[in-house]
Order: sequence, then C-alpha cells, then structure tokens
Amino acid sequence: MPTPSDILITGLGVVSPLGVGLENFWQALAAGQSGVVDRPEFAGNDWPFQIGAPVQGFDPKQLVKPRKALKVMCPPIQTGCAAANLAVEQAGLIPDQLNPDRIATVFGTEVFISDPREIGNAFFKCLVDGKYQHELWGTAGLGEIEPLWMLKYLPNMVASHISIAIDARGPSNSICQGDASSLLSIIEAAELLRRGWADTAVAGGTGSNLQLFSMIYRGKEQYSRRVDTPAAASRPFDRNRDGEVPGEGAGAIVLETSSSMLRRGGKAQARLAGWAQGFCSLDSPRFPQRVAEVCEQALAAARLPVEELGQFNAHGTSQPLSDRLEAIAIAKFASEVPMVAFKHNFGNLGPGSGTIELIAGILAMQRGVLPGAINFTAPDEGFTLSLSSSPRKYPHNSLLKLSFSPTGQIAALVVTLP
Repeated sequence: MPTPSDILITGLGVVSPLGVGLENFWQALAAGQSGVVDRPEFAGNDWPFQIGAPVQGFDPKQLVKPRKALKVMCPPIQTGCAAANLAVEQAGLIPDQLNPDRIATVFGTEVFISDPREIGNAFFKCLVDGKYQHELWGTAGLGEIEPLWMLKYLPNMVASHISIAIDARGPSNSICQGDASSLLSIIEAAELLRRGWADTAVAGGTGSNLQLFSMIYRGKEQYSRRVDTPAAASRPFDRNRDGEVPGEGAGAIVLETSSSMLRRGGKAQARLAGWAQGFCSLDSPRFPQRVAEVCEQALAAARLPVEELGQFNAHGTSQPLSDRLEAIAIAKFASEVPMVAFKHNFGNLGPGSGTIELIAGILAMQRGVLPGAINFTAPDEGFTLSLSSSPRKYPHNSLLKLSFSPTGQIAALVVTLP
C-alpha cells in the first residue's frame, strides 16, 4: 500500500482571472498583476458588486472535451473541466494506456446558481397582477424551462464530465464544503491512492462568486467597498482591508502513485507529502488553535519540521475577522515562515481558490521566488506576519497550503519538490 511520500503531483491546470494555462497565470502573478476589474453591468449603483475577478482569456470550445457537452455545462463546470483537461495534458496521461478502473476523479464544487435570465420567462408566466402565483408553475411556468436545465447546475457534474472525457471508471466524488472544498477533494483523492483503491486521480475545485443571486445570498456586507480602485480592493491581512472581492476560477491537479508514474514514464511536478483536516466553528474561541493543530498535523504527517517550511500559503479572504483569526493561528506555530496570500491578486474564487493558490505556490517553489502581496502595506496592530509586498527568494523547497470555510471545515496540505 502506498505511503503519503509515494504520492506525486504530475499535472497542473488552471483557469483563472489572471489567465488560462500555467505560463499565462504565472507571468501575471510574478508581474504583480491583479485580475480584479470593473463590472459594467453593475455600474451606477451603490452595491459593492461593481468590481470582481472574472476568468480572462477562456474559450471553452478549445479546452472542453467533448465539445458537445458544453450545452449542459454552466460556466463553473466548463472551467473545472478545462482545468482538469489542462492538468491531464501536462501529466501526459493517455487514457488508453491506463487501467480505467484505477483512475479516480474527486472535485470540489458548490451549489451552482442559475443565471436569472434562464428562468426569468418561467417566473413571469406565473405572475397575476404583478404577484407570483405558485399554483401556475406546473401549467404556465415549467414549459419555459429548458429540458436539460438542471444538468447544467448539478454540483456533481464536474467530476462526471471529467470521468467521461478521460474514461475514468474508478472512484468518483464531489465535495461541497465551501472554500475548503478543493483541498478536501485533494485529500480525498490522496486517500484513495494511499488505500490502494486507485493509481491515478484528477482532483481540484471550481466555483464562481460572481453570479448575482450568489452575491445577494452571501450579502453585500462581506464585500469590499473600494469600487473606485478595483486592483487595490482585495487586501488579505492588510490593516486597511474592508472585505473580500468576488471572483471565479478553477484549478486541477493529477495525483499518481510513484509506481504508476514510473510505469508509464511520467514526470513529477511536486510531491504531496502530508495532509490533515478538521473542523471548528469560526465562532468558537478555539478556532485559531484548531487551525494551528490541523497545520501541525499535516507537517507531522509529512515529517517536516516547521523550520524547514519554505512557504505558508494562507487562506486570507480579506475579511476583517476571518483574516485576524487566521493570523492568530499562524502566530502560534509559523510566524517566521515566509507567507503568501494570493487572493491579493484575484479575490475569493470560492471552491476554486484552494487549488489555484496551491498551484501558484508550486510554481513559486519550482521557480525559486515568492511573489509579493501586491496590496499589503501593514498588518493589524499586534501582529507581525512574514508577508511582504515585494518578491523574495524561496528559502526551502516545501510549502503548506491552508484553506477553511465559513462553516468551519479546515484543510491543510504539505507539498515538496520531488
């Protein structure tokens, strides 16, 4: 049975506000660019939805296979499948040369909320004197809904489409646990390999916080009001942060056992050395301590002392309270570890954030440089964080990636160079 040290990352794929593909993504990140832009459709009102971080440079017809499946994919499903295809391509996986029963797919997703334009006509058909009448839905409204409408928004469809595209017949799962979803999916995929239930797995996450109903549901109070300076709005851990910026994107990785990779002549991009997960409500006074414990458990699983950790890849949403609790947790065990917070560049992408930030950290480790936190000027009073607005030399070939959700799920991964 494989051990954690036998699990390798052989493919990376990213579809993000900084661009599509690893090179475009890294060049923008290294140059200190921001993917946060004005959203003209919300201009002229006092809502904070006027800015956001949409995916840039994405043509689903070029990256989603089979192309005919696009008609039953909402945008986050499209980006998730595209990121997976990019990761599979970099890994050099040829499905015909693998045992399909030993390929797993695990993806972090969410409840994909429909575009209001797709259900508007159905709603209007049920109005009488300007008031919605539910009893009319079956006779007047339902006929206005596309027959395959539901398939476009089911959370499990990302893993389903990926499995079909690469003929993966092994274990498949979809994890919907908010911002922690994609790291939890990677942990689940790694456990499948560790237990011997699969040799190869495609894992990651996709999401969008940009849909109107989604933003209204989450509440405008959580978003930054810096609508006049979009690129400066997302400011994780900065003393002057005032809320997060919504975005969208997807990241995917290919995990393989070392024996599987060697058997097919593949190449490792990184090693998944350890992982841990846990739960604690953000309302609990123990939350910072629990976050620190999960991170320490991941380091222990990787047999890596904190002194040899080269990067703490933070969750950092730019929310005042969330960032402060995370800073308290980091100060408990890793205050001297060089820290990065990539939401400075592209805001909060929901379930897509964790994997995209992990990929950013891996690329930084491979290139030997830590990109600067572009909007960081000073931490909260009372905190000294090893976060810098300027690029730094990478000290050790290792990283710890942390993610947690507003409902308390916590996940941490330790990754090293192979």
